[in-house]
Amino acid sequence: MWDDRFRGEGYLYGTDPAGFVAAQAGVLPPAARVLSVADGEGRNSTYLAGLGHKVTAIDASSVALDKARALAATRNVAVDFAQVDILAWDWPEAAFDAVLGVFIQFLPPGPRAGLHRNLARAVRPGGLVLLHGYAPRQVGYGTGGPSQVENLYTLAALRADFAGWDVLHAEDYDATLREGHGHNGSSALIDFIARRPATAGPV
Repeated sequence: MWDDRFRGEGYLYGTDPAGFVAAQAGVLPPAARVLSVADGEGRNSTYLAGLGHKVTAIDASSVALDKARALAATRNVAVDFAQVDILAWDWPEAAFDAVLGVFIQFLPPGPRAGLHRNLARAVRPGGLVLLHGYAPRQVGYGTGGPSQVENLYTLAALRADFAGWDVLHAEDYDATLREGHGHNGSSALIDFIARRPATAGPV
């Protein structure tokens, strides 16, 4: 499915980073080790690499990764790209300063909570999880995202999945997106950034 989605001409979501990524990149420490999950065609990973971060980008689609590698080459940046099934991956423990997920809303609440535990596991104590996606009312807007309302974010659900973390930024808002053909028009958005407790034990 994902290979077919990314096989068209050009970049489905454009080559500029998501507005959330550009606006919030300043929360990352210098030369941060960043994992970009379900990174797609590389718009976010290559942007962060261009800021001097050490970025690992994973995605299930070989087609998307080929485009991402081409984008990285045009921008003369280094990103460690890997083809990964995130539902079967052996997630590393405390390997990254930050984990980024942009529009990774392909799971209902139960499996999504499991994914969020894996994101938390991959972040070092004191590190960050940054999530950006659609709120439930997005289904009525029809400008991108899944049609399954249960897959979409609420701030309450994200706070519950990252209970005990220091929430640095949490916002539910509407904005107009112009991100290629994939996200285009009025959109209901959720931004969430949380810091893993510095004294955290195993997740």
